[in-house]
Amino acid sequence: MRGITTVFNGKYLARVSRTVATALACVSLTTIADAAEKPRMAVMRFTNNTHASWWRSGTGSELSDMLTSELSSTKKFKLVERKEIESVVSELKFGESGLVEPSTKSRLGKIKGAQYLVMATVSSFEEGTSKKGGGLHFMGIGLGARSAKAYIAVDLKIVDVESSEVIETRTIEATSESTSHALSGSFMGIGGNVDKEEKTPVGKAIRACVINIADYLTCSMVDKTSECLDKYSAKDQKRREKTKSSITLDD
Repeated sequence: MRGITTVFNGKYLARVSRTVATALACVSLTTIADAAEKPRMAVMRFTNNTHASWWRSGTGSELSDMLTSELSSTKKFKLVERKEIESVVSELKFGESGLVEPSTKSRLGKIKGAQYLVMATVSSFEEGTSKKGGGLHFMGIGLGARSAKAYIAVDLKIVDVESSEVIETRTIEATSESTSHALSGSFMGIGGNVDKEEKTPVGKAIRACVINIADYLTCSMVDKTSECLDKYSAKDQKRREKTKSSITLDD
């Protein structure tokens, strides 16, 4: 009887062990598959080719951090810290300057952890304000409205770390508009101009553009569905046509 019990326990333990091993293997394979499917990205400092008044010395890093957070929130990318790779990129740029022998130039492949670099440049920024007089006037007091609009375009470039090749380019745009109301004039010899401003459209346009970039990268590098790719292709075609129509070229 003791022998039968021992054999039974042995078979039971063996079956449990196989079940546990199979479960662990499935979990491991799933984890590996998930990790393999997530592109490893590093978002570099944004650069600026405009005369935007809001751009400061630290703005490029702030926009980089903003985009990193947006990409991370999608749960579809692995993000590598920008600071860990900037020194290597600086070395690469020096190598491309022509001051270094070709045989000694660094390659982006030296960067560990990141598969792709996200490089972004603010290429266009427009800001406008228009004032509209209100229809309400009473004893020298007038109610007016002011409309503010901001437009921003960012040229996006994705670089393959291993080959140093640019594998993706796209221009992402965003526009924001807001209206504020002003009470102006004088009453009984007392003048004033009280403005109640809403949140600036510049900040909204910047945030919207960063979100649009994250959405585009999710589409082009992870989802890759024909629906989303066609949507962005149509947007880009519309942007190109609009740009061409605003430019007069000599015959």
